[in-house]
Amino acid sequence: MQKHYVQDEQQLVEICQQLEKASLLAIDTEFVRTRTYYPKLGLLQVCDGKILALIDPVTIKDLSPFWQLLTNVNIRKVLHACSEDLEVFLRANCQPKNMIDSQIMMAFLGHGLSMGYAAMIQHFEGIALDKSESRTDWLKRPLSARQIEYAQADVEFLIKVYPKIMNQLEQKQFVAYSLEESQKLINKKFTPINRNHLYLNIKQCWRLNREQLNRLKHLAKWRYDRAQQRDLPLNFVVKEATLLSVAQYNPTNVGTMANIQGIDILDVRHQGKAMLAILRQAANDNKDSYPELIVRLDQYPSYKGSYKKVKNFINSVAEKAGVSADILASKKQINQFLMVYFNINSAKERTQQVDFLQGWRFELFGKQLNALLAN
Repeated sequence: MQKHYVQDEQQLVEICQQLEKASLLAIDTEFVRTRTYYPKLGLLQVCDGKILALIDPVTIKDLSPFWQLLTNVNIRKVLHACSEDLEVFLRANCQPKNMIDSQIMMAFLGHGLSMGYAAMIQHFEGIALDKSESRTDWLKRPLSARQIEYAQADVEFLIKVYPKIMNQLEQKQFVAYSLEESQKLINKKFTPINRNHLYLNIKQCWRLNREQLNRLKHLAKWRYDRAQQRDLPLNFVVKEATLLSVAQYNPTNVGTMANIQGIDILDVRHQGKAMLAILRQAANDNKDSYPELIVRLDQYPSYKGSYKKVKNFINSVAEKAGVSADILASKKQINQFLMVYFNINSAKERTQQVDFLQGWRFELFGKQLNALLAN
């Protein structure tokens, strides 16, 4: 296999011209994301089985030849556990086409949705990969020999095991399901975030009344915008507990804010005045526009019994199909379905967002699940 370390744009163009003839590419990324909102890309890895290229985004500013490979519908791209890789691609405004996630494929083969790359390679190849370089500084140059070897292994073995995984998947007739679930992951990452709904992600938000929720909605939007503008993790702007307490108690000055239980004093010191300004904006809203009260699903009278019934049903479907139960349904997805079933917080208006009621899940078990609860 030809192995290249690509450090200039001309070399990148030449390598990508060769790779665009392939029908399958194994792809991975290395990045750093410790004190930033956005991932900082440190390396791109790509392999077609004959050529393995490590592409250096630190020295190459125009990566468009690589992004064109990602969007080429005629080339299948395989990545493992690609959720964070997709955030790198999103930052480059590059939505991949014809992509499949080998972690999802393994879940359809009964290995669990959280199977790591090293465990997968050990399973198929009997090789124990060294993963000690995963948390190293991928922005520092030059890269060490161990970093380069580590990065190469992430695509070199993936391209080797992919046909074996695909063969087993074809025998179980779950290829279409794996592609659909991978595409669903892409669609979710590339769907713009609704800033007006960010407050719903704040823990304990259900404790607040409508006026307090309106303040929290404004604060959550402000924190999100500030994090993006300054490229900081959300909690580096203001901690979640601080947002909740500020929304709940509505302080009118920094001194009062600093004495509220649950508020981080550093948040007050750095962002206190900004939060007070947001509270003043929220106070101008018409009361009719306030968010509706949040009803907790787990307080619904039939919730526990219904959840248990759905969970047992999912387990039986998984066992019969020979797949991992966690690929069929997470706790969040079960709750998502039950919210609509009980129509809590006007959830029936969002039926199209329920995973059990569309796509391969509906085909595999959605109809039976509706009938189960109806009885």
